[in-house]
Amino acid sequence: MKKELRVIISGGGTGGHIFPAISIANEIKLRYPDADILFVGAQDRMEMQKVPEAGYPIEGLWISGLQRRLTVKNLLFPVKLVKSLWKARDIIRKFKPDVVIGTGGFASGPLLQMANRDKIPTLIQEQNSYPGITNKLLAKDANVICTAYPDMHRFFPIDKIVLTGNPVRQDLLDVQKKREEAVEFFGIDPAKKTVLVLGGSLGARRINELIDDNLKEFRKNDLQVLWQTGSLYFEEYKHHGELDFVQTFDFLKRMDLAYAAADIIISRAGAGTVSELCIVGKPVVFIPSPNVAEDHQTKNAMSVAEKDAAVVLSESHLEQGFRSIFFPLVQSDEKLESLGRNIKKLEKPFATANIVDEIEKLVT
Repeated sequence: MKKELRVIISGGGTGGHIFPAISIANEIKLRYPDADILFVGAQDRMEMQKVPEAGYPIEGLWISGLQRRLTVKNLLFPVKLVKSLWKARDIIRKFKPDVVIGTGGFASGPLLQMANRDKIPTLIQEQNSYPGITNKLLAKDANVICTAYPDMHRFFPIDKIVLTGNPVRQDLLDVQKKREEAVEFFGIDPAKKTVLVLGGSLGARRINELIDDNLKEFRKNDLQVLWQTGSLYFEEYKHHGELDFVQTFDFLKRMDLAYAAADIIISRAGAGTVSELCIVGKPVVFIPSPNVAEDHQTKNAMSVAEKDAAVVLSESHLEQGFRSIFFPLVQSDEKLESLGRNIKKLEKPFATANIVDEIEKLVT
């Protein structure tokens, strides 16, 4: 590989696209400290904050996705697309990358499209079991497509697919050894079971309502609750943190310790989260978001549940299903152990390294 590697990474809109991109950048820097890495994102999305916080420069494109109904944003889409293609072309010609990597999201479309046109090697990293439209459109011209799930030849050219898994935070690889530290950090009773509730960094309204409605049941079952409400809902639910068995957080900065503390986890089923939970190896109840493209969270969760490695509850059946399924489950040590053991079998802890191996092949 060249000594002064130049890389553009594009992906964003959600943490599920951003954090894998940052993990890939970190692995490249670990191997090649002199590598010059530039991120490209959508100018009004969370990557414009998260990427600089991780120590990398980022350029923004004026791009967004199509809405499902007729809106002014939809009318502007063709204009945004053309302007983004022009800016992507200018970024590529000025930066002169050796390789361009897309992790999904609106901004990766124009950037990889222009990279492909200029015959620059491109790699797509697809996190989900059902790909988004951007990656499906880019696939025919990409050199390599790194996937997290098997059987992706249904969507992509089979000769380009490499099954790598999803990049995850490296501090999760040894959470099993952090139990004592987690107990002290959160001040929990090690003799009681702990439920970790995750709805994503912004939060999940329906999960928060569910926990709110079942606090008496959690107390009745002698459970402790670590509850990440998300930033959008923290003010509404933070008062529950005054209860002696509940701790509320807008965002959990020490996710490794939160996972280490948990005996069972209630979570959304974004691709990155599912990959993390496979590595953590704790029993999980997935409540997929129904408000995502192609319902991919349900598909992600079901791919785990089909291997008897998780429980899946749909939002539409929570009232009827949660109490009758969750509380008997949490009292069955045998079932909890089985779920944790089975989900651990699905882990791919070296995904980031495997992806960067594929990048190296493209530039050597």
